Amino acid sequence: MILSRRSIILSGIAVAASTAMPRFAYAAAGTARRLVFVIQRGAADGLAVVAPTGDPAFAAARRALADETSGGAKLDGLFTLHPALVTGASLFAAKQAHFAHAVATAYRDRSHFDGQNVLEGGGSRPYERDDGWVGRLLILLPAAEREAIAIAPAVPLALRGTVPVGTYAPSRLPQADADLIARLTAMYEGDALLRPLWESAVKTQELTSDIGGNNGRNGAELGKLAASLMLPADGARVMMVETGGWDTHSAQRGRLAVQLRGLDQLVGALRTGLGPVWADTLVIVATEFGRTIEVNGTGGTDHGTASTAMFFGGGLADGGRVSADWPGLAVPARYQGRDLKPTRSLERVVAGAIAQHYDLDPARVARTLYPDA
Repeated sequence: MILSRRSIILSGIAVAASTAMPRFAYAAAGTARRLVFVIQRGAADGLAVVAPTGDPAFAAARRALADETSGGAKLDGLFTLHPALVTGASLFAAKQAHFAHAVATAYRDRSHFDGQNVLEGGGSRPYERDDGWVGRLLILLPAAEREAIAIAPAVPLALRGTVPVGTYAPSRLPQADADLIARLTAMYEGDALLRPLWESAVKTQELTSDIGGNNGRNGAELGKLAASLMLPADGARVMMVETGGWDTHSAQRGRLAVQLRGLDQLVGALRTGLGPVWADTLVIVATEFGRTIEVNGTGGTDHGTASTAMFFGGGLADGGRVSADWPGLAVPARYQGRDLKPTRSLERVVAGAIAQHYDLDPARVARTLYPDA
């Protein structure tokens, strides 16, 4: 399927690669396997997402946030899932979710920009690479499985590489007021071709504001959009979804719950929208670093180190469990006296999940995705 220039403008689809591409086309895929990488920009608090409620030091360390997971699903004797992750809990019970705790990239400082660069590039230090781990993964896949797209204004670092990829983002037209949008909606109402494209553009513009917006419904719409781009026989097979708003320096309790509700609805909409191919889909959710163990004076948490990575999919080999070499939260066990200590490499965890999903040699996957490790 090839979209015309008019369709691209109206639907808000932007195609990008190392050089400009005049058309947007998908080849028929030879496999049902899908991969979705959801990045949490802003450093998500893994200690709230998957709370170590069984750790003796947890309640005292978290103080005002200690009961944040009250009512959440008990994952095992140590960990409790945040109650906003309702779909996540049901997937965990069905052995379609795996949570990896106390993980971190090779980065050990606390700059969002530098941390995200290491997370996406897969290097050992910031700005070491100009390509990304997902982009390098594409070269390991058969040509029919390399169709990749990012729901983002531009190609994120994680997807950059030798294989051209696309982006799906709102038009860069100036912001229009509600009256103009309503008039244009009415104008396109009777046009069978333009009406769905216009509606798609409006919805995509709304999604980019915040995954937790509309009480989490933005996440659901984002998940529906992602599924619609991946389900067709000529659709994308690899996707990256950008989400922001995870930097919870203040008023974390309410803000994080809304963010997680949006993420949960995104994953739920992906599962529903992909239907039978959910069994061949892997969703990886990761953030650049975690947050401090102690709560700050404004009811939030500051930049930390280790966090939680989440894996969802109908074919997980290790679903229904939390994996962690748990370091403990007592002060002597903390990283630099303040953070959750990283005990496992996020890069190794991701490479292992990718190798299992695509049935590839683990050593080769690790070398390709993370050559500087």
